[in-house]
Amino acid sequence: MERTSILASPRPASASKETVSVVMGSKTNQKTRSSVSILVVIGLCCFFYTLGAWQKSGFGKGDSIAAEITRLTDCSVLPNLNFESHTGSINISESKIKQYKPCKVKYTDYTPCHDQTRAMTFPRENMIYRERHCPSQNEKLRCLIPAPEGYVNPFPWPKSRDYVAYANVPHKSLTVEKAVQNWVQFEGNVFRFPGGGTQFPHGADAYIDSLAAVIPIADGTVRTALDTGCGVASWGAYLLKRNVIAMSFAPRDSHEAQVQFALERGVPAVIGVLGSIRLPYPSRAFDMAHCSRCLIPWGANDGTYLMEVDRVLRPGGYWVLSGPPINWRVNYQAWQRPKEELEEEQRKIEEIAELLCWEKTHEKGEIAIWRKKINSDSCKTKQSNRQTYVCQNDSPDDVWYKKMTACITPFPDVSSADEVAGGTLKKFPDRLNAVPPRIASGSVSGVTPNLFNEDVKLWRKHVNAYKRINKFIGTERYRNIMDMNAGFGSFAAALESPKSWVMNVVPTIAEKNTLGVIYERGLIGIYHDWCEAFSTYPRTYDLIHANGLFTLYKDKCNMEDILLEMDRILRPEGAVIFRDNVDVLLKVKTMISGMRWNTKLVDHEDGPLVSEKVLVAVKRYWVGNTTAQE
Repeated sequence: MERTSILASPRPASASKETVSVVMGSKTNQKTRSSVSILVVIGLCCFFYTLGAWQKSGFGKGDSIAAEITRLTDCSVLPNLNFESHTGSINISESKIKQYKPCKVKYTDYTPCHDQTRAMTFPRENMIYRERHCPSQNEKLRCLIPAPEGYVNPFPWPKSRDYVAYANVPHKSLTVEKAVQNWVQFEGNVFRFPGGGTQFPHGADAYIDSLAAVIPIADGTVRTALDTGCGVASWGAYLLKRNVIAMSFAPRDSHEAQVQFALERGVPAVIGVLGSIRLPYPSRAFDMAHCSRCLIPWGANDGTYLMEVDRVLRPGGYWVLSGPPINWRVNYQAWQRPKEELEEEQRKIEEIAELLCWEKTHEKGEIAIWRKKINSDSCKTKQSNRQTYVCQNDSPDDVWYKKMTACITPFPDVSSADEVAGGTLKKFPDRLNAVPPRIASGSVSGVTPNLFNEDVKLWRKHVNAYKRINKFIGTERYRNIMDMNAGFGSFAAALESPKSWVMNVVPTIAEKNTLGVIYERGLIGIYHDWCEAFSTYPRTYDLIHANGLFTLYKDKCNMEDILLEMDRILRPEGAVIFRDNVDVLLKVKTMISGMRWNTKLVDHEDGPLVSEKVLVAVKRYWVGNTTAQE
């Protein structure tokens, strides 16, 4: 079943006859007029060609006259591409275009690298079976993932935080399993999220208030957070109004669709697990990490899991643990666990935390909070004991499919006892456009503060051009946004608003590893290889941005695979912005025309002589038909 977004409205037919007046003149006058017209056209063409060449030569760059000519002849106004949600029709030539068929309805919630059937063939030890296990090239689907029947656009934020349409995520199991914990309730044709959780049944707001009494959440010191085992991400959802953005993750397991619910609510989340491989985040990324009864055995495997949290926790950052084993003396019977076992579990956590140079700053009820020291000089632990566990010859940002080991990521060197290892960050939002410490210190090879500042300015310019193309960018229409090749995160910085958030993806094959810079700006992101499927459910992003992605992946993997993955994760009537060389974009345009997308190629904002172009696309609305397919 399909309804298409309007690309072009047919011109209204005239109901009356036209009256044409013909003025006869001499043949000589006609020839004269024709000659003059031709000369005028040739003259104008030469003038504008010369002006364009002069503007692009560097001498006329920024010239007010040239800029005004570009503005007046702006080709970025798209009268025949509509980004609104409504019905219509489109005429697309299907000659020489491969038409991709819908997948079977059973694939509606297909997650290629987290497929339940494939997962069960892997060992359960250390949650290996819940990690990424992607299909081989021959196993990949070459079809379009359908939306479920009745699918509707999500509620706008902040209403989406509290309500999700049942048709979009038709899974009720959590309403039964977590009924007494206030996670989610089913009401009519919607799910309602009261904001509760296993450790905060009375609401996330009150729970966060208790944390804020110890952790500087309110003043912008804490901006980025990591929620391990997030459930439906209510903790992250309620942090957003305090200007804190959480990267939440949970496995695809018996708690069906928990990450899918989070994203449908408009909250950042990915499918993931703390198992045997490193988390896909850089070192010193998060100001705060959180575990609310996340069931991770923190004391197991010689402290490997806590050491991994330490790797991604910024010096001076906070770790929050609520639930078992904290306050075991009171709760061991309710938890139905031997008190000796719980006591030993907490003893191990305390021991490892001390080794990591974490200081416990608070313990009350079932909540304990540790703070990581700002540098190695401030550790109370004997350096000789700690040194035996320090990782050797290891890059802390080399994480893609790398096994975790029981070693401690060393602090960056400091020159004084009160210096923050890795550099001091400004409070948010000031840190968003300040030069990040990784760049100021020269840690990112070949990148200077001036280059970073120019990148910030450039992307403000690009985003302003995007907004002229699509008036809904920057509004609640696009809540969940992804930048597939994020660079320094300047696209996201230019869009920064409570109305949206951006998942900044740094490809594992990118020339420069910039994800640490992105986190230092107070943004979130993840490493990923686009030759594989992303760790998310279908239909979880409203707007996708792909800058230079296909040039980057040329000869690395199939363009078709990347585009089909983009189609999988994009919502019906969601939009995509491609920025690349024109020859690349023409290939992309041809391919996605067979994927039920409407497209328009647009000149660079600096004019038609720039080889880099912009391709904008809208995914049409269509759903799977169970009657026809099953």
